[in-house]
Amino acid sequence: MEATLTFLGTGTSMGVPTLGCDCAVCTSASSSTGDPRNRRTRPSLRLAYNHHIVLIDTGPDFHAQAIRENIRHIDAVLYTHGHADHILGFDDLRPLSFQLKQSLPIYADTETADTLRRIFDYTFSERERYSTAARVTLHPLDEAAPGAGIDLFGACFQRIPVTHGMQTITGYRFGSAAYLTDMSDIPAESIPLLQDLDILILDALRRQPHPSHSHLERSLAFVEQLKPRRAFFTHISHDLDHAATEASLPPYVRLAYDGLQLNFEIA
Repeated sequence: MEATLTFLGTGTSMGVPTLGCDCAVCTSASSSTGDPRNRRTRPSLRLAYNHHIVLIDTGPDFHAQAIRENIRHIDAVLYTHGHADHILGFDDLRPLSFQLKQSLPIYADTETADTLRRIFDYTFSERERYSTAARVTLHPLDEAAPGAGIDLFGACFQRIPVTHGMQTITGYRFGSAAYLTDMSDIPAESIPLLQDLDILILDALRRQPHPSHSHLERSLAFVEQLKPRRAFFTHISHDLDHAATEASLPPYVRLAYDGLQLNFEIA
C-alpha cells in the first residue's frame, strides 16, 4: 500500500530563523531572496494512506503547518515524547477532532501521556471538562516489548525505542520507513527493527556533538550501519545551511525541509 509522507516541520526546538539571531542561515530563512529550505518550523510528520491521515507529533507550529499543507482532517496522532516542541500544538487538534464520529485516537508512552494530561488537563478532566475541549482518547503504547505494533487503518506502526540524552523516547517504523527524531543514540535492541528500510529519518542537529541529539557525523554513521535505501535528516538547527550541507552528503542522504513529500510502501 502506497503512502505519502510530508515533513510538516524539520527544525530544532527554537526553530529557524532563531529569535534574535543574525547568522547566515537565519538571515537566509528570513529573507524573501534566501533559501526557503532554511526556514524550519518545529518537527512533525504527516502520513497519508488508504484515505486516512496520521500525524506524528503536534508542535507549537502545527496550526500554521496545517494551513500550509491544507490539512482538513486527521484520523490519529502518535507522539514521540513530551517536550514542548513536539506537543504544544495539541490544542489545535480541537476543530479537527469535532469532525469525527468517534473521539480522535492519541498514542503515547506513559511519560508523554502523563505530560499531555498535566499540561492539557482541561481536555482530560472528568469534573470540569470544557464543551469545546478536543475529543480525544489517549491510548498507552506497549513499552515492555520493543517493536510492539499498533494497527492503524491497515498499516502497522512499531514503537522503536531511542535514546534522547538521559531518557528513552519513542521512534516509529511504519512499513518501509522509520522516523527517529530527537535521538542521540539507537539502543542495540532497536537495531534489528530498522533493517531493510527504504526511508530512514534521523535527527541531525548540527556539526558539533550535542548531549541529547545526534550530530551530522554520528547520523551519517547510523546510515552506514543501517543501510537504508534513502536517508533524510531532520530536527536541524541554524548551524546547517541547506545547500552547503547537502553538497557534502552522499547522494542517498538528504536534508529534509518543511513541505518535502516522499512516497513509500507502508504495508
